[in-house]
Amino acid sequence: MSERVWFETVAEAQRRARKRLPPSVYSALVAGSERGLTAADNTTAFGELGFAPHVAGLSDARDLSTTLMEQPLAFPAMISPTGVQAVHPDGEVAVARAAAARGISMGLSLFASKPIEEVVAANPQTFFQLHWVGSREMLAHMLDRARSAGAVGLILTMDWSFSEGRDWGSPVIPERLDPRAMIRFAPEALCRPRWLTQWARSGAFPDLTAPNLAPPDGPAPTFFAAYREWKATPLPTWDDIAWLREQWDGPFMLKGISRVDDALRAVDAGVTAVSVSNHGGNNLDGSPASIRVLPAIAEAVGDQVEITLDGGVRRGSDVAKALALGARAVLIGRAYLWGLAANGQAGVENVLDILRGGLDSAVLGLGRTSVHELSPSDVLVPPGFTPANQLPGLG
Repeated sequence: MSERVWFETVAEAQRRARKRLPPSVYSALVAGSERGLTAADNTTAFGELGFAPHVAGLSDARDLSTTLMEQPLAFPAMISPTGVQAVHPDGEVAVARAAAARGISMGLSLFASKPIEEVVAANPQTFFQLHWVGSREMLAHMLDRARSAGAVGLILTMDWSFSEGRDWGSPVIPERLDPRAMIRFAPEALCRPRWLTQWARSGAFPDLTAPNLAPPDGPAPTFFAAYREWKATPLPTWDDIAWLREQWDGPFMLKGISRVDDALRAVDAGVTAVSVSNHGGNNLDGSPASIRVLPAIAEAVGDQVEITLDGGVRRGSDVAKALALGARAVLIGRAYLWGLAANGQAGVENVLDILRGGLDSAVLGLGRTSVHELSPSDVLVPPGFTPANQLPGLG
């Protein structure tokens, strides 16, 4: 009996991605560093929150739409930028098309496998993401390219940690897919004939370069060469962030905030929005789940900048919990990558439909008519859920 193309949960999308992808490729998509404490807490923490639903007087019509950084969203979600989406031949372009089809914005990673020009063409609501890498001149060049391509905003990811060890093992990914690498990884690929056939039909091999980091009139570096340059770049100051913000005259999000004091500094730097995020658990292991620190950050700066949450969102009910605790929208990462790996653009659309449907169900059960009506009173928060040192004024 053939497997159904449609899947009903993000967990099922992940199971299919694991079955479809070569083990090394799948392992590259698994979040976490060191013991994986933060990656696990990102999802576990949502399960610690409950709802306080109503049973009568519910609304037959519910408005899930909102705006984020001047862009309309059909529901409060945005594609979070993730690097090298070469798990599928269409990569970020497939994700951009899926996001456009479902009426949400696209975040494109600096380390993406597709150039920004192609992604903006697929989804005009594309935000370009930067890391602080190279010189100010290099960063200014990348901003000029993003501006010329039509990016509607900028995302600066600023959580720093270079721990590369994982207790369950890290994937072995080659610098380039040269003949030697192909021979080495042939046994893995041959065990995944559907994945191999998909690439064969595309007439290409997985691209392990970072085209958006290409210098003027120069070739794109490999992902690992770009990563090494990022690691070697002197660490930025808050003055550097303020300088970068001055170079961009549109919406500007600072991603990676997990403390109240950093959120306050981000406001001083002039950002439009902040993303409460720990880089999907790939940052400093032992950092709390994003949803745990969201309420304090939202209370401290939510009336000055737009707040988003990134990390652990797997269900529409997770979106509802984040909105109730102060987020304007969520950024989705691993969830759509599983969909992309499982079924390309249609798989990403499937994931977005799951999240939208789950959110609609939560808004219905909570007796609300709009996502903007969700509030802390809709969520049951257990004692000690938010770390004590994240209370406003104590960050």
